Amino acid sequence: MRIFLRSIFLASVFLCSSCSAYFNQPVSQQASRTGEFTKSTQILLDLPPAAQPLEVAVYNFSDQTGQYKAVENGSTFSTAISQGGTTMLIKALEDSGWFIPIERENLSNLSTERNIIRNTKQEYIKNLNPDEPPLPPLLYAGLLLEGGVISYDTNIITGGVGARYFGLGGSAKYRQDRITVYLRAVSTSNGEILKTVYVSKTILSQAIDASFFRFVKFQRLLEAETGVTQNEPVQLAMKDAIEKAVHDLIIEGIQKQFWSTQDGKEKNDQLVAEYIEEKQRDESTLLLDRFIVGREAQNSIGISGGGSLPDNDYATQNLGFMGRLEYRRNFGHYFGVGLAGTVFRMDNGNQFNNTFGSLDLNGQFNILPNDKLSPFIYAGMGGILDISGKTLNFGDGFVKIQFGVGAEYFISNKLGVKLFGEQNIALSDKVDGVVHGKRNDFYYNLGLGINYYFKL
Repeated sequence: MRIFLRSIFLASVFLCSSCSAYFNQPVSQQASRTGEFTKSTQILLDLPPAAQPLEVAVYNFSDQTGQYKAVENGSTFSTAISQGGTTMLIKALEDSGWFIPIERENLSNLSTERNIIRNTKQEYIKNLNPDEPPLPPLLYAGLLLEGGVISYDTNIITGGVGARYFGLGGSAKYRQDRITVYLRAVSTSNGEILKTVYVSKTILSQAIDASFFRFVKFQRLLEAETGVTQNEPVQLAMKDAIEKAVHDLIIEGIQKQFWSTQDGKEKNDQLVAEYIEEKQRDESTLLLDRFIVGREAQNSIGISGGGSLPDNDYATQNLGFMGRLEYRRNFGHYFGVGLAGTVFRMDNGNQFNNTFGSLDLNGQFNILPNDKLSPFIYAGMGGILDISGKTLNFGDGFVKIQFGVGAEYFISNKLGVKLFGEQNIALSDKVDGVVHGKRNDFYYNLGLGINYYFKL
């Protein structure tokens, strides 16, 4: 029983810490409710009023992917995404307050109804009231909005984690899809395409489960499982992307001076500046929310500080100080060559305590050179010099090889903060003044520093 209670407790903790939706499971019917806001709805509603709302017509904003909903054994005749793109776009235009949408999707229905009204007035009302005014003309649009959903990519990222021990286990899985929409504004006076924007929105699906399987007594098997799955609605993702596209179209139209806010130039410039900053940030974001940094400078000077830990012939091995000055020249984005001068202290307590200098030549490989957080590996050769008073003879073998790993975070295009760790292997066992055993003297450096990038 104690094992059973412990297992139930662990499963509960796993579910509580991983998925809040577990406590919001529907157990009864729910009444209709007003449609949810997306993350882009509020930014659309928060736009300042337009100086003059524009009449716009939307004939068709459709699904251009042609995809059907996937099932395990193939596909169904149900489409993967909503076919109501035109309706969503008209709602977004209305919410923005910048446009006056005109009915064009079902123009034939509108024309039929107007013909019925016109015929009724001519045949019946006109005879009773000769002053009956004619049917007013239809509004015409100065702007035509076109486009549609042009891609729906599934399983662009999938992953998960799980573990099972002694009958108790759990797992968590996730999947990310992506939907992309294009929206363009066309002038009805001359057919010119004034502006085109496109927006992508990711769709997240998550699943989590926990299970328990144990024989608690002879011929008594206890089995329990629980879990929850949460899928972001595709319709809301599509609505979010369309609303963001309308917002971006408005701001880019302000930037091109096609239209303006009521507040004038100052407010226009503020909106455009915020939009440009957001757009640059979005364009610098790759898959997995990785940030890219455009770096043109190929030269860098760095200064670092940290600790040095000996691994030599003495039993006492304490952490000493380490300081480094380095110059590196990058050849392309991935590879660079660096020359580093290092001062470090090899501290073995009362047995041996000395300050050394080293001069290292390294080749460095940048794993993600355009990312804001860029890991790297490096290796090379160098020499050790005793700067406490005794000069070591390089001919006696005080040469070393070194290799290490690290990561650099770029604060800006010119400034990066790096963290690294390396192992240094001397080609001699005489560095600490004692020759003992079959292994040469080693030491490790761990450092934190800053790099400044510049052009020559």
